[in-house]
Amino acid sequence: MALSVAGLLAVTAASAAVTVAVGRPDRPGRAVAAAPSGAVTSAAASPSASPSPSPTPARTSSPTPSPTLAPRPASTLKGSVSGGRHSGDLRYFLLPVPDDADPYGSPDGAMMSTDDIQAGYGKDVDVAKVLESWDFKDAATRTYRTRDGKTEVRVDLKRFKRTDLAQGFADHSSYDREPFDVDGVPNAKGYVFKPEQQAYTGELIGIGVVGDVVYEVTVDVQGDPDKALLADAMKRTRDRLANG
Repeated sequence: MALSVAGLLAVTAASAAVTVAVGRPDRPGRAVAAAPSGAVTSAAASPSASPSPSPTPARTSSPTPSPTLAPRPASTLKGSVSGGRHSGDLRYFLLPVPDDADPYGSPDGAMMSTDDIQAGYGKDVDVAKVLESWDFKDAATRTYRTRDGKTEVRVDLKRFKRTDLAQGFADHSSYDREPFDVDGVPNAKGYVFKPEQQAYTGELIGIGVVGDVVYEVTVDVQGDPDKALLADAMKRTRDRLANG
């Protein structure tokens, strides 16, 4: 079923934490999928669909918490996928942590509340209502860092009631950069944010959809980021979502 949309709601993402022991600029603004036609949200559209980042990005100096270094126990999470519909614990479908990396927090990842998702956006937009209007069900996240300290990868999953709603949300989610096709990953788009200096952290963000789940992959590295890093993480995430 084709979905009609009322227009994009522009929201500004909050500053992210330092990664790989170097500073990182504020995450640029993101336009989030608007409510389907007929749904009502409490947020008013911004005059600009793509707000610009601040001229002088703020940088933080607080280090991130140390990743989990203890041996990882075998996961007991269960999930299955059939006809594009994912059932069971959404954390089951998160990108597995590579052998040469360690996760932050629980090795299984964490479920995200709407408050957790809202925390990443400006207070002037009620992201929870936007998600509700698209029949959002739940979300999960996991972040890991490679043991050489060079790369940090975060995967966020959002599950929706139907596959067409997930596709609609993904189609209308974007950052204020020109998107690029992610090599080898169909139905996905990527964004690159180069640092002002090579000593700072560059960022790649990819958005894709598999069935009723929208996945977002963020890769942080020192200096100019290589798009191949995002392609690799997104391929593995897509495979996990497609095959379980």
